[in-house]
Amino acid sequence: MPRSRQRLDLADLAEDLVWRDVRLTLGELESLPRARVIAGYAFTEILNNAIDHSSGCHVDVQVGIDGGVLWIEIADDGVGTLAHLRDSFELPDLFASIAELTKGKRTTMSEAHTGEGIFFTSKAVDTFELASNGLRWFVDNLRDDIRVGISEVVTGTTVRLAIALATERHLAEVFAEFTTNHEFARSRPVIELFEIGSEFVSRSEAKRLAVGLEEFDQVELDFDRVDMVGQGFVDELFRVWANEHPSTELIPVRMNPAVAFMVERGLPRR
Repeated sequence: MPRSRQRLDLADLAEDLVWRDVRLTLGELESLPRARVIAGYAFTEILNNAIDHSSGCHVDVQVGIDGGVLWIEIADDGVGTLAHLRDSFELPDLFASIAELTKGKRTTMSEAHTGEGIFFTSKAVDTFELASNGLRWFVDNLRDDIRVGISEVVTGTTVRLAIALATERHLAEVFAEFTTNHEFARSRPVIELFEIGSEFVSRSEAKRLAVGLEEFDQVELDFDRVDMVGQGFVDELFRVWANEHPSTELIPVRMNPAVAFMVERGLPRR
């Protein structure tokens, strides 16, 4: 059962004050600083996204503890995160919106936001689920797995988070993996999410993947579960784009032998 359940008006809502009240219902967290810090960060980041980006009127917030696991659910009645990203960035579909979320530094309000909140929250908790506009993006950090599927959430955005009370994860270590001198400098987009399927052969696919990566010093390109890449895709990404953005280092990881062969074959000779 939820320890806290509230429906709140989004107008003039302050996420830190809501978390302060919610935290009072979670007495166990006071002696568990790692879980408390992660929970506070994740809760306020996701609620702030609903306040600033959803264009909704209300948000439903639920928090509880079950079997040693803290869970949080934040659901707004706005336009939906995935549709908002698709329309703002002129993306081809909602799946492309999910792919953009794996990059980080992608925000529709650059004057006020850095695009870090969802990116780091999805990596700090044990499990993260964002459901919006009929799709769901699920991140399981315990199993190092990412899944995309169909969702019954068609109005607004629902985000569900879970973190073990006894977690050994430090929020600072999550930040450190992707930062240099406290600046968000490294990213790890999941290649598989940029198309439906597991084959990437065209230059247009490479161009779509590369949008925004110049914001980072180093980008790990995760080819897990990608079966095949084409010469045009490799050339556009690792030669053309890399030559145009020499300050960003592209590092391909988790490639099967066929993908590794094509990538290594297409890398510029030194």
